[in-house]
Amino acid sequence: MNHNEQRLWLIQRLLDEDKQYENYKIPSDEQEQKNLLRALMNVRPPKPISKEFRKIQDEYLCCERDMTGVVDVALLPTIADNSHLVLWQGDITVLNCDAIVNAANSQMCGCFRPLHSCEDNIVHSKAGIELRLKCNDIMQKQGHEEPTGRAKITPAYNLPSQYVLHTVGPIIETGSPSEKQKEQLASCYHSCLELAAESGCKSIAFCCISTGVFMFPNQMAAEIAVKTVKNFLAKDIRIERVIFNVFKDLDKEIYEAVLGVN
Repeated sequence: MNHNEQRLWLIQRLLDEDKQYENYKIPSDEQEQKNLLRALMNVRPPKPISKEFRKIQDEYLCCERDMTGVVDVALLPTIADNSHLVLWQGDITVLNCDAIVNAANSQMCGCFRPLHSCEDNIVHSKAGIELRLKCNDIMQKQGHEEPTGRAKITPAYNLPSQYVLHTVGPIIETGSPSEKQKEQLASCYHSCLELAAESGCKSIAFCCISTGVFMFPNQMAAEIAVKTVKNFLAKDIRIERVIFNVFKDLDKEIYEAVLGVN
């Protein structure tokens, strides 16, 4: 089975799971097929999947990962006055560091909105169905939603990193963040660092937690992130490299200023 055949096979197996899709015609366009596969993965509830599906899915996603390309974090330049910190703009899911941080919601099972552009959706889409199943298992055992500021760790499955750290940032519904919400955001960074260090990770990449749909002000969030990371590294040498991953130009400019990058 070649790569295209794998994609069609995976789509058909997911369509076969639900009677509402029984008359659905798979599009002939390659990108439309990729979108359909991702959308079906996005909406699929955390229920068992066959070993055959997992095997073919993993082969397919690993091939997609390799075609996209992987970024070696060891080759990324550190900032001038701190050899432990990196500022990098791009897609966090292509980094091969020990752990990447996923901005999750309190249910911790990924984003169920088809093709949504949030990091949570992209991470789960590229990691594969096993990630949602693992997260669901963790949450079922926990018995309650994940508190804001805490973190969980899972394998990264088909991502180039080894682990994914899932953390729930504060949601700013109106006005400016309260002192408690500022503390919660700092706790997200500290919890991820502590959990990564305990798991033997030497490198970790942070996204801009809570600054998207959770509406935490970008400037304040960056200041909290950098301060928390620097304070942790000053007391704990287990983490050797921290990557501040930004996607938007605005966040890149903000982090450059906060970090003192020329």
